[in-house]
Amino acid sequence: MGLILLIETATEVCSVGLALDGQIISMKETEKGNSHSANVAVFIDEVLKQANKSPGDLNAVAVSKGPGSYTGLRIGVSSAKGLCYGLNIPLISINTLKAMVYGVIHDKKVENTGALFCPMIDARRMEVYSGIYDMNLNQIREVQANIVDENTYTEYLLSHNVYFFGNGSDKCKDILNNNANAHFITDIKLSAANMAGLAEEKFRKEEFEDTAYFEPFYLKDFIAAKPVVKGLY
Repeated sequence: MGLILLIETATEVCSVGLALDGQIISMKETEKGNSHSANVAVFIDEVLKQANKSPGDLNAVAVSKGPGSYTGLRIGVSSAKGLCYGLNIPLISINTLKAMVYGVIHDKKVENTGALFCPMIDARRMEVYSGIYDMNLNQIREVQANIVDENTYTEYLLSHNVYFFGNGSDKCKDILNNNANAHFITDIKLSAANMAGLAEEKFRKEEFEDTAYFEPFYLKDFIAAKPVVKGLY
């Protein structure tokens, strides 16, 4: 029996949930960008109060590990690690893209058992973070940062229906729409709710991270923008 706090901050969505035995019992989230630092701690407090729980009741904390926004991931992982240290409970990491696929399958957005799934996270400009998964959540292609062109997913589109979704998929519609096997799901957003079943599975198998050394999966190195204020270098 696991009471697990779920933290999702990999994109513009800031989402915190509380799950008991893999089922969501309280949620708080917003799509207002650049608000993670102000909202995460507040949302954690609110979801615990909604469920009449206290931090001491938690059995584990699960965090979305990426890929995604460098700043968002840092905030989510730092919050999760702080709680795990303070409460002496295990840390669970969930691949952000895999959680997106879990949400699509769990919500029965696709019932074609032979289909493949390509979750996409906006990596700015024309680049996306993406992976390829099957209906059983097996990873068919490793997570990559791609500038999408008509050939990027050819080997999968030749023999499978591939469903594209996530906040990076809009970039690809004009490029891939002419392929009859390419399909787009538009009403998918990141949510801590998609982490619940995956986190419970890892909790039962005791697949925990080393809290001291765990780092998010950034995929790409962070490149700081040059300050625009004169004198700041």
